[in-house]
Amino acid sequence: MRFVSIASGSSGNCIYVGTDQTHILVDVGISAKRIEQGLFEVGLKPSELSAVCITHEHSDHIRGLGVLARKYQIPIYGTAGTLKEIKKIKSLGEYPEELFHPVLPDVDFAVGDLTVKPFHIDHDAADPVAYRIQTDLKAVAVATDLGHFNQYTIDHLLDLDAVLLESNHDLRMLETGPYPYYLKRRIMGDFGHLSNENAGRLLNCILNDRLKHILLGHLSKENNLPELAYETVKLEVDEGDCPYRASDFHIAIAGRDHMSEIITL
Repeated sequence: MRFVSIASGSSGNCIYVGTDQTHILVDVGISAKRIEQGLFEVGLKPSELSAVCITHEHSDHIRGLGVLARKYQIPIYGTAGTLKEIKKIKSLGEYPEELFHPVLPDVDFAVGDLTVKPFHIDHDAADPVAYRIQTDLKAVAVATDLGHFNQYTIDHLLDLDAVLLESNHDLRMLETGPYPYYLKRRIMGDFGHLSNENAGRLLNCILNDRLKHILLGHLSKENNLPELAYETVKLEVDEGDCPYRASDFHIAIAGRDHMSEIITL
């Protein structure tokens, strides 16, 4: 099983998860050209993709969807609410809507030899989900755009081998930054994004002996810095109640402008 962030950030998100037989993208919020280049670096052609799983309809998660759908006829999975909103977005152009496959939170579906479980997240979108993707032996998850987390979130992120977890903003940078007040309130609210501190607190709840790779993703360009996210999350883990230290795990930042390392599980 392989896991790589092609791009992750407030300006665009695209994550690859796959096996030798099955190849999935979680979100396609960058240009189709960048997605094609990223897949090439993984050793794949876009025509080999098995599915695209969409978390929600915001542009930083679907920007490349229209071109990919037109060129490669890839099955597209998302909740009914998400797919309904995507159909309204004229900027995606024309594409075959029969490619759409509605999914339900907490109901598994199979794509090749991968089992995909969507699970509900709190974000200001129609019906957003995160995804847990697994084989018989390995499990990964992509969890971003979390306004907050609760026991339900934690339960879906237990016993993972790798995770891409949102670490969107530094609270002080956000509070003192240039965003208008209403936008600051939205980002900090229960339907916004996880701060660096809360990403660390969530990690404390899901760390386990299996978890080897942690990617911190969806960093804000204006309200965060990679080194700040990294150090804040590490500090939360080290000062938390869990029996682990941050140094027990491989923690890296998923960049907006470059791919992460290819994680092989």
